[in-house]
Amino acid sequence: MSDFYQDGVITNFHNLTKRKLEELEYDLQVFSGRRSMGLILPSLFSELEGPALSKIVDELTKVPYLEEIVIGLDRADRDQFLFAREFFSRLPQRHRILWNDGPRLTALDEELKKENLSPMEPGKGRNVWFCAGYTLASRRTTVVGLHDCDIVTYNREMLARLMYPVANPNFHYDFCKGYYARVADGKFNGRVGRLLVFPLLKSLQIVYGNSDFLEYLRSFRYPLSGEFAMRTQVLNDLRIPSDWGLEIGVLSELHRNTATKRICQVDIADNYDHKHQPMSEDDASNGLQRMSIDITKALYRKLAILGVNITSESFRILKATYYRNALDMIDGFEHDARMNGLKFDRHSEESAVELFSGAIMEAGSAFVDTPSEKPFIPSWSRVQSAFPDMLERLHDAVEEDNKGNV
Repeated sequence: MSDFYQDGVITNFHNLTKRKLEELEYDLQVFSGRRSMGLILPSLFSELEGPALSKIVDELTKVPYLEEIVIGLDRADRDQFLFAREFFSRLPQRHRILWNDGPRLTALDEELKKENLSPMEPGKGRNVWFCAGYTLASRRTTVVGLHDCDIVTYNREMLARLMYPVANPNFHYDFCKGYYARVADGKFNGRVGRLLVFPLLKSLQIVYGNSDFLEYLRSFRYPLSGEFAMRTQVLNDLRIPSDWGLEIGVLSELHRNTATKRICQVDIADNYDHKHQPMSEDDASNGLQRMSIDITKALYRKLAILGVNITSESFRILKATYYRNALDMIDGFEHDARMNGLKFDRHSEESAVELFSGAIMEAGSAFVDTPSEKPFIPSWSRVQSAFPDMLERLHDAVEEDNKGNV
């Protein structure tokens, strides 16, 4: 039976009737009179030179309901920042670029570091955190969405469907997560979600016992998706990882701070493809190996916060349990692929599972060996307690950069 007819931990919105984009956008324009909407785009400068982001910007120029677009720009020097200002200038909406490597934001970051309130390492989490700070400081939106800048198959219907449940004033949702099928070029993608997260969540339940948190995470169709929307006020109290554990970290914080009846997920695309990370078998600091370690550490941390006794001895049991569950799931994926006429490379699938098995042990060692590690970036509520004027100063610094005084 379809889960549409079953009770779930969170509400699931299906794309049943393929409602016209024009109708969705008309409704969102009406909603914007009561709930102003913004968008956060965390980006590397290299993505401005790729094929995806230019198309994304072209699509966003047609979006009629956005009040503000906040762009986080990483790994950019002065000339590249100036290029980015020109690149995004065709957006008709009010938009601001956070030059995260520029002197103004670097100075604020150094000040925060002195009080241990700054992100510990560069990455998407740090980028999103500063964008969240500017969004709070701007005070122009009551609903904000976020999506990645490497979506090759992007169209603005994704954004409309993502924003709708939170923007509709007749709905009660504070947070919406996007999901979609990961199929492209005639094969399954999404290896980290399919081959690590899903079997690992099941294995964590077997080894450490079931919990509301694990059941909650398993209810998401695609917990690693980089697309979500929320009430802007939610940003105040989010404590997120600065590494690849961002998406799991956000869901964990929502579970802690928000009633599950106020959380939903929505089918936003029939076809989704983005930049793929290399497996990076020989380098644990890059690619899918780094991603899998960070994600697994994020899960260990959350379970420990919930009082689960995670010991070094249990990781071998977890690894063995995960390996068996992952292989069983590969059988299902292979059958699904054959049914749908998709290519399926069982060798590469099992090779990925072997890599992820090692990541489970590697993440366990890191978790046990660094008990004093600060896994989360402090919330903006805490930053404002230490620096009551920090949001205003962040806002002013971004405004100065975007005026041309660089």
